[in-house]
Amino acid sequence: MSAYSSSCSREGSSSISFTVSVEGQPTATVAEEEYLQSLYWLQEAALPMTATNVARAMQLSAPTVHEMLVRLERDGYVTRGTDRSIAFTPSGAQHAEGIVRRHRLIERFLTDVLGVPWDEVHEEAERLEHAMSPVLEERMLVAIGDAKTCPHGHPIVAGARLAGVPLADVEVGATVRVVRFENEAEDLLHYLKGSGLEPGLEGVLAEHDGEHVALRTSDGQLLSVTPSVAETVSVIADPSPPARTALPEQLVLGQRFGR
Repeated sequence: MSAYSSSCSREGSSSISFTVSVEGQPTATVAEEEYLQSLYWLQEAALPMTATNVARAMQLSAPTVHEMLVRLERDGYVTRGTDRSIAFTPSGAQHAEGIVRRHRLIERFLTDVLGVPWDEVHEEAERLEHAMSPVLEERMLVAIGDAKTCPHGHPIVAGARLAGVPLADVEVGATVRVVRFENEAEDLLHYLKGSGLEPGLEGVLAEHDGEHVALRTSDGQLLSVTPSVAETVSVIADPSPPARTALPEQLVLGQRFGR
């Protein structure tokens, strides 16, 4: 179980033409917002913001991604360097942060207020995030109370991301607190929920071999995932292994990965 995919973006998505506005800023199409969202995740996860990584993350062809990046640059959302790196403009950063915030807010609202299981909210949020008004956003914020993250552990407010290390790097005997799931592909979330792991869970790493990485909780439960899945789980550990990007590039590049 080493590769996962998500269905929110596919070839031809750039044909979507209706727009969504950010207060005080020009409108962005839904397709543009999908790309800005993926670029934001690359930046947040400290992965290179390049056309190649965008194409692999969104499971789109290089020509399709190139066409959209030209549009994003034309509309003032990104700049592209001579080294092919991509950077947000102030407008692009605001749009990207806004769509990611709405996505994570919707996930939290669906889970905490409507009772939707946390492994089922990602795709629902993908469908709802583009049409949410500022009034509805404010009401959802009131409804979720003091919650600071989505149900998968990602900060709702930009810049509030906690540092973490991959569960796969932790040594047996270390105390662990699960911080977030870096990959939000639906089939992976189903797998993680089935394993019993969830953000905020604490325990001691009990097993770590070529087949399993297992966490023992305070009530004696042994929760096990495969090493490849453990790469996608960010934790705080004591003692802690050296910090590194939570989802290594060689695992990321074949799949859509989480926000």
